[in-house]
Amino acid sequence: MTSSYQQFPDADIRRVLCVVAHPDDLEYGASAAVHHWTSRGVEVAYLLLTSGEAGMQAAPDEVGPLRAAEQREACAAVGVERLTILDHPDGVLMPSLDLRRDIAREIRTFRPDVVLTSTWEVVAPWGLNQSDHRVAGLAAADAARDAGNRWVFAEQIDGEGLAPWGATWLVVAAGSPITHAIELSDADVAAAVASLAAHRAYLADLPDHPKPQDFLPPMLAEQGREAGVDHALLVRAFRL
Repeated sequence: MTSSYQQFPDADIRRVLCVVAHPDDLEYGASAAVHHWTSRGVEVAYLLLTSGEAGMQAAPDEVGPLRAAEQREACAAVGVERLTILDHPDGVLMPSLDLRRDIAREIRTFRPDVVLTSTWEVVAPWGLNQSDHRVAGLAAADAARDAGNRWVFAEQIDGEGLAPWGATWLVVAAGSPITHAIELSDADVAAAVASLAAHRAYLADLPDHPKPQDFLPPMLAEQGREAGVDHALLVRAFRL
């Protein structure tokens, strides 16, 4: 890999926890990295903070279960078996201690080497970043620290039988400035396309949305060119 970006050092990674706000959030590129890991035997889990019930024109009580079902299919496309969906409210996600507590609980339970989340910047590479995305990313970053501190959310340790757990890496998809590249295979890119295509009802509710196969492979190829390889996901990574 010849570029100004480091190759993300994932040879010894055993578990990755992906924390995002909604169903489909991981399917815009990050799921290619997920397939890259699962195809090598890494266990990857998804933690969704909402069910995305406010993301379509139909009623939320109909949309939530529908989007959860589509997310399960998307997970299967990239080899993810562990999917947890919390019941925080979609569209009005708040940066609360309860949110951090829930994420820290999952980190302490799953014990990942890497916590992957999305950027919390107001302006993302695609434009103005949605509020839930910003809250989820920052809460995940905070919870990654919280989970390793025995005196933060101590009731999980004293009352729930969990132990402190410090992840080694926090990886931020679309984070800025970029620090690392995750090299992807053709199979990883194809799996990412399939994972986004699994959100059929959601995409059908967005008539101007491009087809996954029309924009994901070129996007990952462009990031690959920046990294000096055929395809890549560019991320900001923090060693914790």
